[in-house]
Amino acid sequence: MRGTELTQFLDGLTQRIELYINSADNTDHKTVDYLTPSSRGQSTDLSLPLEGNGSQSILDDIDEFLRQCVRTNRPEFMNPLWGGLNVAGFAGEVIAALTNQSMYTYELSPIATLIEQAIVERMMEIVGYAEGFGTLTTGGSNGNMMGMLCARQASHPMSSITGFDGSKYVAFVSAEAHYSVLMSANVVGIGYQNLVKVACDSRGRMKPESLVEEIVRARTNGQTPFCIIATSGTTVRGAFDPLKEIANIAHDNNIWLHVDAAWGGSSLFSKRFRKLMDGVELADSVCWDAHKMMGMPLICSVFLTKSKDTLRAVCAHGDAAHYLFHEDTKDIDLGRYSLQCGRRNDSLKLWIAWREIGDAGWAKMVERYCDLSDYLEALVAKSEHLTMMSERRWTNVCFRFESENLDLNELNTEIRNRLMREGVHLVSRSNIGEDVVIRAVVANPLIDESVLESLVSAVERHGQEIIREIPARY
Repeated sequence: MRGTELTQFLDGLTQRIELYINSADNTDHKTVDYLTPSSRGQSTDLSLPLEGNGSQSILDDIDEFLRQCVRTNRPEFMNPLWGGLNVAGFAGEVIAALTNQSMYTYELSPIATLIEQAIVERMMEIVGYAEGFGTLTTGGSNGNMMGMLCARQASHPMSSITGFDGSKYVAFVSAEAHYSVLMSANVVGIGYQNLVKVACDSRGRMKPESLVEEIVRARTNGQTPFCIIATSGTTVRGAFDPLKEIANIAHDNNIWLHVDAAWGGSSLFSKRFRKLMDGVELADSVCWDAHKMMGMPLICSVFLTKSKDTLRAVCAHGDAAHYLFHEDTKDIDLGRYSLQCGRRNDSLKLWIAWREIGDAGWAKMVERYCDLSDYLEALVAKSEHLTMMSERRWTNVCFRFESENLDLNELNTEIRNRLMREGVHLVSRSNIGEDVVIRAVVANPLIDESVLESLVSAVERHGQEIIREIPARY
């Protein structure tokens, strides 16, 4: 496209972007128009033609996608650990795609390289690292993998060169850690069975005394402990492991400590909530997702470590790429500190958004989300039908509908299913132990008290309808 055709296309695209953004304020819109996979597949033209449909079809296809997608910008979208739209971040995403930078060398991404370095250095300051380095990754899952790879490198410095028999190496995680730690164990080479899940207390936090017991047990069995992964903000309950106590155990036993702060890292902006991560500065590495509570478009995730040399050694495979990396830029090319070669410019959107609101803006956001979560918890407490299922510290609110003589897991599963089919309030179904819970996450800038009141009302309405309709089922 060129000239008038391009101008008309961009005008049409801009109109659709504006309509989508403004649709978040339209109470007539659903968050999703629910269809089963088979129904959606049958009613949508997904074919890839032998002869192209031409440029006129582009906006039609965009219209169809926008009509059917989950509208994650809606305030009722409270399902995953992210939601809403940050316009500054969106602008950065558009410009990153427009300019199509790849982050392996300064030569090809000069200003983007300096922006990413500035982001990494600032986040290290906030965590409390006086020195070290980091890289943007494809998400918290890869951030956890980087942490475990660095732990392997520190424990076995030749592992990336000569190989690694992981059958006798053990890593320790919270019993409520994110499932990505299993992927990390697979990739690093220790296998699932050498990933020890440490018992948690009633609040969902790793128990330090149980960690000590597991380390002793592993050594007694002839195994080598090499990594501990603590969690700051668990996926279901939003629990924060006691980092100071865990760090002391890690240091006493010469074990690398990685902190999965993909969800809870934003607490560090707030004076009120920073204490949740007391001791993070004692960890060897941290991952932190800016695409979660900070609201950046997916993906925007940072891995940080105190040991720049260890990260460099893990990524030393890049030294073979003589066509990319040269000696005179070895201290500036970010590809030497990443597992990826081609890597998109994910730092630009965070840099633009950060410069717009500053640390103070992030702190205000965190505190507003926590206050709203307090409000939702209070609504649950006031309800004669609802019960909180876990003590709360972050913005995960886990509750369920109660009724005597009913299978509560079936009941709450059906409530959540009906919410999904209704397509307005999107929350997740999770488990705490054997109990099915409804989990709402406050991480969306458009959520307010009225949205939370509406959610509670919808859960109560569906629960009462189910009891009236099919009591014999239970």
